[in-house]
Amino acid sequence: MKGLLYFIVIVVANTVGAISGMGGGVIIKPVLEIFSLDSVSGISFYSTVAVFVMSVVSTTRQVQNGLSLVWKKVIVLSIGAIIGGSFGSMVFEKFVQLFEGTTVQLIQILLTISLLIFAFLYTRYNWQPYELKVIYWYLFCGVLLGFLGSLLGIGGGPINVSLLMLLFAMPIKEATVYSICTILFSQLSKIITIALNTGFSPYDFTILWYIIPAAILGGLIGAKVSVLFSAQKITIIFQLVIALVLLINIYNGVLLISK
Repeated sequence: MKGLLYFIVIVVANTVGAISGMGGGVIIKPVLEIFSLDSVSGISFYSTVAVFVMSVVSTTRQVQNGLSLVWKKVIVLSIGAIIGGSFGSMVFEKFVQLFEGTTVQLIQILLTISLLIFAFLYTRYNWQPYELKVIYWYLFCGVLLGFLGSLLGIGGGPINVSLLMLLFAMPIKEATVYSICTILFSQLSKIITIALNTGFSPYDFTILWYIIPAAILGGLIGAKVSVLFSAQKITIIFQLVIALVLLINIYNGVLLISK
């Protein structure tokens, strides 16, 4: 029953995440927290694996479909994401050591809600982008997105797309692809950091038999569907997902506070 639940949640989340560029973690993590079938660390790890697999599949399929990427930007963003992702993972592990699980979860929820509000307002009101050109800004962006993605266990979520659009004046369809590339490397760095620090022994690997196929399927469906949608439709999907996830996070936060 648990495996089937995780499978369904991850397929749906990763499909939407691949289309919108959010990554599935922004949906997977709060939804799984509602059911409380694993610890905060466990849910964060399974979400990380699912989002990493999805981002590999989605990026590969997008390139195979002939999507043009500026690889210099991808490489610099990815280097930044690896640096930020490693740091974010270390901060998360430190939080787990210092605070109770519910406190860590509440910190993650509050930060996620703040980022969701920023992302929604940006895409809703079309704030004037900065159109930055210097390459080190891509490094800074990658570090920030990698850090937040690993710390929150959501892969980066909506802030990836919004920040890429804000800083570099990217159209939303282009920003979604660069977002997924950034997510790929931030989650890879988190998995490596976990392997080097705590190892994988605390986690139930049998559940990965459901998570990995679901992540692959979601990535394939999302990559295929995303090329069919216009920028306007992707923006609508993006905003609807933000609103939904915002409500789920608020619900989870209220439950934690009321305990």
